[in-house]
Amino acid sequence: MYKSPYNTHQVSMFWDLASMLNPTHPMYKLANLINWETFERSFAPLYCKDNGRMAKPIRLMV
Repeated sequence: MYKSPYNTHQVSMFWDLASMLNPTHPMYKLANLINWETFERSFAPLYCKDNGRMAKPIRLMV
């Protein structure tokens, strides 16, 4: 089953992940350069819409 849209906003009592990461790190920079929506659109047809477990985020698998 393809993932459903979800709210990515965090409750104010938790730290924002981006504020805990080093923005000068090469992996951080690379992750911000990649167009993740392209991957989402490319892989979406490969998932069943009404059967199975919810999909993991594409960023986790790539």
